[in-house]
Amino acid sequence: MKIFICTDMEGCAGILNHDDWVTPSGRWYETGLKILTEETNAAVEGFFEGGASEVVVLDGHGFGGIHPLLLDERAKLLRGQMTPGTYFNLDKTYGGLAFVGQHAKAGTPYSHITHTGWFNVIDESINGISVGEFGVMALCAMELGIPTIFASGEKALAKEAEKLTPGVITVAVKEGILPDGLEHLSTTAYQKAKLGAIHLHHREACRRIKEGARQAIEKL
Repeated sequence: MKIFICTDMEGCAGILNHDDWVTPSGRWYETGLKILTEETNAAVEGFFEGGASEVVVLDGHGFGGIHPLLLDERAKLLRGQMTPGTYFNLDKTYGGLAFVGQHAKAGTPYSHITHTGWFNVIDESINGISVGEFGVMALCAMELGIPTIFASGEKALAKEAEKLTPGVITVAVKEGILPDGLEHLSTTAYQKAKLGAIHLHHREACRRIKEGARQAIEKL
């Protein structure tokens, strides 16, 4: 069984804000890379324990979020220009799609570092369905017959995933504590408006991710 993991940074436990943690100029960016890579490794470990034959990890964070030297050596890393005509090189050879470090879509109440692509997007839809970054990838996979089997990230993302892709195993590693209704704000203001959250400890998050990934592949 070949598994595709799409990764992002903002949904990880311990990633506290955008500017300090997920951009190369941020003072905690190197720590952020380690956090995402270790959460990803937990998923990789769970998938292999559950019977995966191959795991490909997409570094889906715009600035880069996976530390290549820290990634589980059994995993393959995907980054850079993709094959024309594909969406991040997804194809029918994959048996399942998974997400690690994913955040909820723009406008989601009680989410953390909320956005879709960037902080200037209010909403995005496909055939009338409101989607975020998770939804775009999941629907593209669905077109190829690839089920979305696992998603870890913030609690609001877990709810979003369960609604769009029923049966998916989710692991919530943090929970936003602020409502939304902030469409009137500027891009910069919105970027700084949703920074309150309760986080699991990093090691506990990794334990739960590993177990969730194992359960997800064993369901197939």
